[in-house]
Amino acid sequence: MRYWLFKSEPGTWSWDDQVNAGKTGTEWDGVRNYMARNQMREMKKGDKGFFYHSVNAKEIVGTVKVVKTAHPDSTDDSGTWECVDIAADKPLARPVTLAEVKEEPALAEMALIKNSRLSVQPVTEEEWTTIMAMAKR
Repeated sequence: MRYWLFKSEPGTWSWDDQVNAGKTGTEWDGVRNYMARNQMREMKKGDKGFFYHSVNAKEIVGTVKVVKTAHPDSTDDSGTWECVDIAADKPLARPVTLAEVKEEPALAEMALIKNSRLSVQPVTEEEWTTIMAMAKR
């Protein structure tokens, strides 16, 4: 299993929206970045991800599961873009803010810090474990 991070503006698609999509999940559509698309192509069913509220909130609020591997993005008529389907797994015990992530030495190399604009990012197992522990503090 691999781990990922999915970023969304809460005003566009929030954690509550993701939860309301149910266990069948929804397309993580609208991504128009080649690196993010390629990340989604690597995802396998059952991979887990963090759900991150960007813009004003800047916090990891829950976990999701990949429920369908890469397929054509239904919002793209060009055939260039692909997406995966994700479903809400569970909320974190408490959100982990970007400021907290930046303060944690074990997360210094995390893509969220190094390549903050990327909407879909890989997360290492160590980063996953560290953030899950931070959410319980």
